[in-house]
Amino acid sequence: MEPHHHHDGGATAGTCVYCGGPTSFPTPPPDPNPNYIPIRAPAVNLPPTNNREVILRTPVPQSQQLLPLTPPYNFQTPVKKIHKQNDVDQFQSSPTCHNFLGFIVSLSESIRSKKLSDSCHVSPSVSSIVEILQTLSGFVDEIPLAPQTSRYGNLAYRTWHERMCCEAESFMVRLLTKEIEAAAVELVPYFTDSFGNSSRIDYGTGHETNFAAWLYCLARLGVVKEEDYQALVSRVFVTYLDLMRKLQLTYCLEPAGSHGVWGLDDHHFLPFIFGSSQLIDHKYMKPKSIHNEDILENFANEYLYLSCIVFIKKVKKGVFAEHSPMLDDISGVPNWNKVNSGLLKMYKIEVLQKVPIMQHFLFGSIIQWQ
Repeated sequence: MEPHHHHDGGATAGTCVYCGGPTSFPTPPPDPNPNYIPIRAPAVNLPPTNNREVILRTPVPQSQQLLPLTPPYNFQTPVKKIHKQNDVDQFQSSPTCHNFLGFIVSLSESIRSKKLSDSCHVSPSVSSIVEILQTLSGFVDEIPLAPQTSRYGNLAYRTWHERMCCEAESFMVRLLTKEIEAAAVELVPYFTDSFGNSSRIDYGTGHETNFAAWLYCLARLGVVKEEDYQALVSRVFVTYLDLMRKLQLTYCLEPAGSHGVWGLDDHHFLPFIFGSSQLIDHKYMKPKSIHNEDILENFANEYLYLSCIVFIKKVKKGVFAEHSPMLDDISGVPNWNKVNSGLLKMYKIEVLQKVPIMQHFLFGSIIQWQ
């Protein structure tokens, strides 16, 4: 027992946590309004209570053959359908959700045990998508920053976002044949929602999911095919990730719906899924290798997971285990196969099953509400 002493607290004194004796500090009175819930919960980084158990019990998502879209087409402006938890539950049990998640698993499997620089099939459509993303990156260089005093949200981002939106339809037309040119009305909203929100000047996993949904729509339309999947990760998604990091650093995009230190990452999720798949069965690099600075320095350009760790260490100062405890915990998992399957389950629960994220998701004739 640590040495301590008590003052005379009288009848109203509380109880000492060490010895059970009375203290000089009275027990606080009961809350007069126990049902009161603050409009905004205090920003205290507490670990999630029961999600760990939910994730552990969740089956590992499996890859699925894509369901191609066939004529007659009924392209339409996609709309929001999810407003409450019951809607999310309906989406989770639908063939739409299973096929979309199966598409993400297929992308993950396409890059399994492969480096980013490994040769792969690059179709004209993949090259066009990469060029579109590189054009958007060029817009950043052309738009000067606005004077800024706050930590987050340079207003010049709104200029970039408006320019991106103005060009979006012409970008879609580049990718579509005459037969499916009308699909632009459905593709544009997914595309423009892939790069953050111009009002809030923020970006998060919901926007990243929109980019995956845009790729899924292109795949259902036959613009990209299964033989393109490896390139969709190693060429397209890598270019997208580079663009988003550039936007985050240049315009100081606020994390959208971040879980603070108890989230995987402030902005991204999918590169950890794809990156862990890349490292499955690697002879030398294990999950604990993220703590080896030599490995990070030499291999971050070839492995998405490592590049994410390098980026986090660049933008966050201090002890890694303190600012990224979840990634630190994952580094103790014995192999990358377990990391990959765990992250796929976590994506299903923490992203596709969360109302604050999925309330912005869109449904039309390609991604149908069922």
